[in-house]
Order: sequence, then structure tokens, then C-alpha cells
Amino acid sequence: MLGIGLLLIRLVIGLSFMAHGAQKLFGSFDGGGIKVFGEHFEKLGIKPGVTMALLAGLSEFIGGALFTLGLLTPLAGIVIAGSMVVAILKVHGPNGYWLTKGGYEYCLAILVVAIGVALTGAGQYSLDAVLF
Repeated sequence: MLGIGLLLIRLVIGLSFMAHGAQKLFGSFDGGGIKVFGEHFEKLGIKPGVTMALLAGLSEFIGGALFTLGLLTPLAGIVIAGSMVVAILKVHGPNGYWLTKGGYEYCLAILVVAIGVALTGAGQYSLDAVLF
């Protein structure tokens, strides 16, 4: 059952991160694409905005894909966790803890899940289990 639990966690978190990356990279799922996210990053003091939006989008999309597949899971978990640390520090942290006030509650939950899976491994239903 542990393997199924880890698979479910990886699927939800990984696919969600792929979707967030696709919003930044391609404008999918009502996302603004690189230019819009670049402008948003500039306003947050993350410069150069377009370059950092590209890196963030690639990190989220590739990290999410690796996490979903359970491939290089410790690396994928660290990439996702890193994205959440930036989101907490640059966007949600000043708003306090609660999500209802724009806080970092949700980002922290994802951060902990990503680190937890990175530390425990992807489980038996993963490419890591097959390859390593």
C-alpha cells in the first residue's frame, strides 16, 4: 500500500507542477506565458524577469515530470521544494501563514511533501525502482 500512496502523491504534486510550468512556459491553463510572468517577476524584484520566468517554468515543468514518473526523485523533490521556498520568500511570506489571506500555508505543505518524498524515495511504482 505504501507504493500506491507514494504514487498518488507523486501524481497529484508532479502533474500540478507540470501544469504550473506550462502556464509560465506556454501560457497553458490560463497562464500568461513567459512575457507576463517575466513582468510579474520583475515587480517582485526577481531580475531579469523573463530569464527567471523561463528558469522557473522549466524547473516546475521538468521537476514535475520527474516527480510524476518517480525518476531521479530526490532531485525532483529538491527542485519542487526550491520553487516553493522562492514562492514563500518572494510572494506569500509577507501575507502570513493562512492561505485565505494569500499566505504560505499551501506552499509550505507542498514543500514538506516534496522533501518527504525525496527523502523516502518514490516507491515501488516508479522509474527509480525499475532503473536503480
